[in-house]
Amino acid sequence: MTTPSLPRQLARTRRFALGVPSRATVSPDGGTVFFLRTSAGDDPVSCLWALDVATGKERLLADPRVLLAGTAEELSPEERVRRERAREMSSGIVAYAADDACELLVFALSGGLWTLRPADGSVRRLPAVEPVADPRPDPTGRRVAYVTGGAMRVIEADGGEDRPVAVPDGPEIGFGLPEHVAAESMGRHRGYWWAPDGRELLVAKVDTTRVQRWYLADPADPGRPPVSFPYPAAGTRNAEVTLWIAGVEGTLRQVEWDTASFEYLTAAGWDSSGPYAAVQTRSQRHVRVLGIDPATGATEVLGDQHDDAWVELISGLPARTRAGVLLTSGDTGDTRHLLFGGRPVTPPGLQLNAVLAVDGETVLFTASDEPTEVHLWAYDPASGLRRVSTEPGVHGGTRRAGTTVLVSRSLDRPGTRTTVQPEGGDGVEIVSHAQRPVLEPRVEILSLGPRALRAALFLPSWYEDGPLPVLMDPYGGPAMRKVTAEQAWWTYVSQWFAEQGFAVLAVDGRGTPGRGPTWERAVHLDLAEPVLADQVEALQEAAACRPSLDLTRVGIRGWSFGGYLAALAVLRRPDVFHAAVAGAPVTDQRLYDTHWRERHLGHPDEHPEAYDRCSPIASAASLSRPLLLVHGLADDNVFAAHTLRLSAALLAAGRPHEVLPLSGTTHLPSEETVAENLLLHQLDFLQRALGLPRRPAG
Repeated sequence: MTTPSLPRQLARTRRFALGVPSRATVSPDGGTVFFLRTSAGDDPVSCLWALDVATGKERLLADPRVLLAGTAEELSPEERVRRERAREMSSGIVAYAADDACELLVFALSGGLWTLRPADGSVRRLPAVEPVADPRPDPTGRRVAYVTGGAMRVIEADGGEDRPVAVPDGPEIGFGLPEHVAAESMGRHRGYWWAPDGRELLVAKVDTTRVQRWYLADPADPGRPPVSFPYPAAGTRNAEVTLWIAGVEGTLRQVEWDTASFEYLTAAGWDSSGPYAAVQTRSQRHVRVLGIDPATGATEVLGDQHDDAWVELISGLPARTRAGVLLTSGDTGDTRHLLFGGRPVTPPGLQLNAVLAVDGETVLFTASDEPTEVHLWAYDPASGLRRVSTEPGVHGGTRRAGTTVLVSRSLDRPGTRTTVQPEGGDGVEIVSHAQRPVLEPRVEILSLGPRALRAALFLPSWYEDGPLPVLMDPYGGPAMRKVTAEQAWWTYVSQWFAEQGFAVLAVDGRGTPGRGPTWERAVHLDLAEPVLADQVEALQEAAACRPSLDLTRVGIRGWSFGGYLAALAVLRRPDVFHAAVAGAPVTDQRLYDTHWRERHLGHPDEHPEAYDRCSPIASAASLSRPLLLVHGLADDNVFAAHTLRLSAALLAAGRPHEVLPLSGTTHLPSEETVAENLLLHQLDFLQRALGLPRRPAG
C-alpha cells in the first residue's frame, strides 16, 4: 500500500480531526460519557457513542448510515451555514443535546429530528416540521425544541403535539438561531435556552430587515442564481436582537433592556436561579450581565465590565454555580482573572481562557501561565484552586458529578488523548481512531528578543548543516495561537514545508491570546504595524541565534489573518520578505463584520485613519516582490472581494502578481483534491519565487 503524502493525508483526514472523540457529555451519576466519533481516521461520518466509565466498554448508539438506510445526507441552507460557522469538519451526527438525566438524546440528521434513549438503544425520527435545526430536549426530557423556517417549535418527546411557540412576523425575522456576528465573531452558537422545568424557553429574535444584503454567485455556474444574505460590514447596521420568554403553550413576552445602548447579545442562559443574559455596547467597551424576571421580562443588573479598548468575551461566561454565585471575568493589572461572585480567584499571571463546565460549586476552566501552553484548572470555595492537567501541552475537557473528561495534546506525541477520570477512581481512555501523520515534527520552541516573542522553528528531518531559505508561517492575529506545545494540524503543515528544504518559522506576536490584556490590546486601532514589526523582529532574532537561516531568501505564507499579514509583509517590508502567499486575506477593513473589526479598529466613522492605515490596498503600488493571492469564491466570512480589490489595485499600479480563485470553496477549504493541491501549488510558487531547486514534494 502506497503511503500518502502529507497534503493528501491532511485533506483526507480533515486535518486529522476524523476519528477523534469529541463533544463529551457526562451523565449525572458520572458513570457514562456520551461522545461523537467517526469510525476511522479517513471516515467523515460521525456517530454517537457511549462509554461505561467503570468497565471502559464503548457502545455504538447511532450510526447515520444505518439510520438513513444508505441514502445521502441532505443539508438545509441553515445547517450548512451553522456547520461553516462552527468549522465542522465531519458529516452525519455532528452535534447532539441531552436532558439533565441523559435519558433522552436528540440530534438533527439530514433535516430530520431524531431521538435516542440510551437505556434501550431505541432511535426514532419524530414527525417534526423539516428541515430541523439545533434540536434540544428540555431538562426534564418531556419535550424537544427546534428551529425551522425561522420559527421556534416544540414537540413532545414521544412524537405527540408539535406546535410553534415563536413565529416570525416578517421575511427577515427569525427565532432561535444566532445572527452572523454572534456565530462568527462572538462565539455564541445558540439562539435559545430551556427553563429547568421545561415549561418555558428564553429565545433570541433576530431582525435583519435593516442589515445590508450581500450576494454570493458561482462564476463557474452562471445559470445558478446568486445567494443573498444579510451581512453587517463595519460601520453599517447590525441585526436587531431581542430576547423573549416563550411558553410551550404559546405565551410570548419580551425581555426588557436598553437595546439601543446595548445592541449585542453576547451570551444567555437559564439555570435554577432564573434566566440571565450578557449584553454589550456597539463600542464593545461595556458588557452588562442581566438577571431576568421570567414572569414579567424585567431585568436587573448583576454585573458590569468596562475597558477603554474593548471588553474581551470569555467563552462559557457569564455562568452561575448551583448556589447562584455569579461567575464572570475581570482584568486587573495585566491578568485576566476568573471572578467568583466578583472576587478574583486566580493569581496574577494566570490568564483565563475559557470556562468549560460548572459542576455544583466547582468551576472547570482553561488558563495559561505560559503562552505556549493551555492547562485545565478547577476552583471551588472549599478546596480552592488546583491544576487538573499535568503534562506540558494544550488541554481542555468537561466535568460533571466529579467525573472529569480531560482532552490533551502535547509535543511529545501525535494526536489527541481523551481520558475519563472519575473522582476517586482509575482513569479510562476513550479510543481515538485518528490516523498517525506520515511525518514527525522536528520543532524547537523559542523565546526571541526583548518581548520574548514565542516562536516555533521547524527544520527538515534530513537537515545537518548549511544555509536554509526561510518560510515564515504565521497566523499572528487575535483569537488564535499557532506557537503551542502540541502537535496540531498546522504543526504538520509547517513540517511538510520544512521537508521541502525550508527553515519554517511560526511566530505569535502582539495581539495573539494567552499573554494578558496589554499584549492583546497592543493592536487597538492598529492591526498592521505591531504585528508586522513582531514578525520582522522574531525573524532577525532567530537568525542571530540560528545562523543557518538564510535571510536573503525569505518567504511568508498565511490564511485569513495570516494571509493579511503575508500580503502586508511583501508590500511594506520587501527588504525583509521576498515572496508571499496570501490566502483569504482581509484587505479592505471596511468589508469585514461589525463586531470583529470594530473591536480592534473602532467604528470607521470615528477612526477612518485606522481602517486606511491597516489596508494593504493602500500599499499596492509598492509591490516589488512575487505575491500569490488565493481565495475561495464561496467564502461568506472573508469575501473574495477582498482579494479582487487588492488585485485590481495592483493591476492599476502595474504590479505583476498571481491570483488563484477556488471555485465553490468557503473560508475553510475541505474538498480533498482542492485542499491537497492548494498546498502543492503554494510550494511550487514559493520555489519559483525564491529561485529554489524543486524537490519532490513528499
